[in-house]
Amino acid sequence: MALLTGKNIFVTGGSRGIGSGIVRVLCEHGATVGFSYTSRPELAEKLLAELPGTGHFTVKMNQSNGADVEAAFAQVFTRFENLHGLVNNAGITRDNLMLRMKSEEFDDVINTNLRGTFLCIKEVIKPMLKARSGSVVNVTSVVGQSGNPGQANYTASKAGVEAMSKSLAQELASRNIRFNCVAPGFIETEMTEVLTEPQRAAILSRVPLKAMGKVTDVANAVKFLLSDESSYITGQTISVNGGLYM
Repeated sequence: MALLTGKNIFVTGGSRGIGSGIVRVLCEHGATVGFSYTSRPELAEKLLAELPGTGHFTVKMNQSNGADVEAAFAQVFTRFENLHGLVNNAGITRDNLMLRMKSEEFDDVINTNLRGTFLCIKEVIKPMLKARSGSVVNVTSVVGQSGNPGQANYTASKAGVEAMSKSLAQELASRNIRFNCVAPGFIETEMTEVLTEPQRAAILSRVPLKAMGKVTDVANAVKFLLSDESSYITGQTISVNGGLYM
């Protein structure tokens, strides 16, 4: 039996990048998966058509908008009688030096990455409480742990998600609802394909394993935390960063 057989899981921002890798791996290991996208529905539909298994679906959702999140999860619970796992992966960046950072750039990132994660968790808590079971995995970032120049907004949002996860892990452990994070470092995606060789070399010089991670490296950590094999793990962060930050 596959590791996630019989589990219904929802992934935010699942149509591309790390999110699509997570969706693929979860489906390959037996889960039935729903995932959200914000734009480019053709990417979401293409991924949906390629997934193994049946019952998978996609919904459009802007997680910075409370009404949008509520409407999207109403669709999720129409499709899933029980939700066993939630992966909060969706996020944005608005990088800028602090002296140049506009209030809107800070607010946009906090509203999407931190408040949006909060809103999605709020939607699943009552059903998970009723089931007395659930696993929530929040995708954070190495820079939420280490800091990074030009990303005060993004690092604050990811550090906030990690701290919130620890609080919720303590709050809901008695109901067998677990909260964990996966913090990627430099991962090969379409965003890293545009790097020049000097830029890539500069990045790899900081990584002890001297390589960028694969999307599947992140996805496999998420898969583990959603599975029953991690049933005694909560309030933790698995760093998938090649040793970039220890």
